Amino acid sequence: MSWPTPTTPRAVTVGEGLAVLVARPGPLEDSPVFDRSAGGAEVNVATVLTQLGIETAWISRVGDDGFGRYLLRHLAERGVHTGAVYTDPARPTGLYVKERGSGSNRATDLATGASRMLYYRGGSAASALSPADLSACSALVEGCELIHFTGITTALSPSATELTDRLIALPRRGRMVSFDLNYRPALWIRRGESAADVLARQVAGSDIVFLGADEAEEVFGTGDPARLRELFPRPRHLVVKNSGHSVTGFLGDEHREVPALRLEVTEAIGAGDAFAGGYLAALLQGRPHQQLLRFGHLCAAAALTGTGDIAELPPLPHLESRATAPDSAWPTPPPPTRENVPS
Repeated sequence: MSWPTPTTPRAVTVGEGLAVLVARPGPLEDSPVFDRSAGGAEVNVATVLTQLGIETAWISRVGDDGFGRYLLRHLAERGVHTGAVYTDPARPTGLYVKERGSGSNRATDLATGASRMLYYRGGSAASALSPADLSACSALVEGCELIHFTGITTALSPSATELTDRLIALPRRGRMVSFDLNYRPALWIRRGESAADVLARQVAGSDIVFLGADEAEEVFGTGDPARLRELFPRPRHLVVKNSGHSVTGFLGDEHREVPALRLEVTEAIGAGDAFAGGYLAALLQGRPHQQLLRFGHLCAAAALTGTGDIAELPPLPHLESRATAPDSAWPTPPPPTRENVPS
């Protein structure tokens, strides 16, 4: 595996991509057909970054199967570099099924608009991620400005934890390492290590950290932004998402709280990844602190009002106009979708 392109992307995401099978609304056992899509935290972030003009690569492993080929094509079509993805001949591509409710009141149905994910990723190709995957594309890793990964990646396997430990230990040389907690308890059930210990290590060793207050409460015993800053003083950027109503962002000794946008939520899946992508893109574009948080909110809004895991953003000028609006104009209605805004 080697990096074949003559230019080095500014951002790199590292983690598992998944094929997504979306059921028709109603009990899963009654869905006669499934719509195919793509997902995975680092995949979602990569596609947001590219939509915002940040050249991005994805480091991962997929199976030598149709789902793996679909993921590679899906990302390439969206401008994400996939040359550092290894095709594993022995392990399958991970996938999940999205169950959607129709509100029929049947015992196995969900409420209208509700959804539930069923993951099939045990023994997947990405579970074999290891430090060797970084060594195989060292020029890519050394040349980028930002590397992003999540707690899902480190939870996949002991070798994946070795990889993420290697990431946070990298000499910075102007490079930033970004981490989103993304705590998934089911992934830690068969792991011998304490999830809190491993995840705290990843938080403390990163430069940019995203935490949901609810998941931080579950893992670290507190969701209070001030207390989390006391626990983790090292990350220059510490972003705490306060249960959907606001985000508290710490930048060094400075901190500010930015309320969420007012909108009608279609589906919450992928919103946290979209927030991270928006924040990181704005950071690489050199925007001030408040705009980092606003870009995060605006990209999350696109995910919350859409139906897929991967947010489809409106054009950058529309995001910029909202991100730079005076305080009196924020929060605003959600940004228009790409489909109804001219480029």
